[in-house]
Amino acid sequence: MTKTFRLPVIMTAAAFAVAASATSALAQKKYDPGATDTEIKIGQTTPLSGPASAYATIGKAQAAYFKMINEQGGINGRKINFIQYDDGYSPPKAVEQTRKLVESDEVLLTFQLLGTPSNAAVQKYLNQKKVPQLFAATGASKFTDPKNFPWTMGFNPNYQVEGRIYGKYILANYPNAKIGILYQNDDLGRDYLTGIKDALGDKAKTMVIVEASYETSDPTIDSQIVKMKAAGVDVFFSGTTPKFAAQAIKKNAELGWNPVHILNINSTSVGAVLKPAGLEASKNIVSVNYGKDPLDPQWKDDPGMKKYFAFMAKYYPEGDKDSSFNSYGYSTAELMVHVLQQCKDDLTRDNVMKVATSLKNQVGDLSLPGISSTTTPSDYRVNKQLQMMKFNGERWELFGPILTDDSAS
Repeated sequence: MTKTFRLPVIMTAAAFAVAASATSALAQKKYDPGATDTEIKIGQTTPLSGPASAYATIGKAQAAYFKMINEQGGINGRKINFIQYDDGYSPPKAVEQTRKLVESDEVLLTFQLLGTPSNAAVQKYLNQKKVPQLFAATGASKFTDPKNFPWTMGFNPNYQVEGRIYGKYILANYPNAKIGILYQNDDLGRDYLTGIKDALGDKAKTMVIVEASYETSDPTIDSQIVKMKAAGVDVFFSGTTPKFAAQAIKKNAELGWNPVHILNINSTSVGAVLKPAGLEASKNIVSVNYGKDPLDPQWKDDPGMKKYFAFMAKYYPEGDKDSSFNSYGYSTAELMVHVLQQCKDDLTRDNVMKVATSLKNQVGDLSLPGISSTTTPSDYRVNKQLQMMKFNGERWELFGPILTDDSAS
């Protein structure tokens, strides 16, 4: 009796131990749609065509980076399935393609959707669906608003912050300036306008003598430039995307007009903007940066830059290694991989956002010395440190101290 009684008890205990162990192992892995033991689906819409197609190379660099990660074994053993669609910088198309990513492809998250208009068009939808709109390629202030849009997180420096830095620069160096502001008629352009005026304070009313907007569907901005020259503008701010930034530089040169030219960070690519516009015509343009410029010789022996160049040579050889758009693509993909690695086996959308909003002094391969990224659940801004730079006719040269914006917006 004793034997027949004890044997099943021992077997049951062993079976229980195995079951408990299996349950514990299963409990450690949590997945939402788009994540499995072998795969992480990431979705993106980006302008591979259309008026902002100069940015297409960013998406290509990101795809190449994820390919490199997959070849290295993936993220905690999982391969990235990066699904990209062309939205042509058209908000209606971005909505259509984003719905497809969420409802048909069932991605875990969207990554680096590019452009202020496109991100604005899908922001409410993604927040309603509780799908991360992560590291959106825009600096409009509405994309760092955790109270109203907890699932949306921009990557680029806040345009109002950047605008305030330019306003302070103008006050310090050109206190009697007659300012002309050219801006894209959307959140991107209007945020720059707000930031500059905020920094100028009461002086904005007298210093800003011309404000001229344009639509992304406009063929040129020639008439706006002519208007500014005729008004006597001597400090010109260009809050433009690459196509129109290049047009403005060219038109200034054609008119023989040489105001102090301040250009927003989105259009500082030498290869995509300044070369087509004319390097000589671009000389002395002022802007800001937070990442190392591949063209700057001071980084030639920098370990991070060496890693970037090796990546471009092997995984994106047809891309322009000197383009700041490609170094931007590298840096954003690097941060995305870091977040996913930190998620470990909890690949839920909630946890992705928890990790992304808890960055602590994160430094990338191409971060400028002294610049790092820190985020909190109440401060979604990834990049809030900048340094001024000036174009010397061949490349950008950094100057001045690291500028940090500690405001809440």
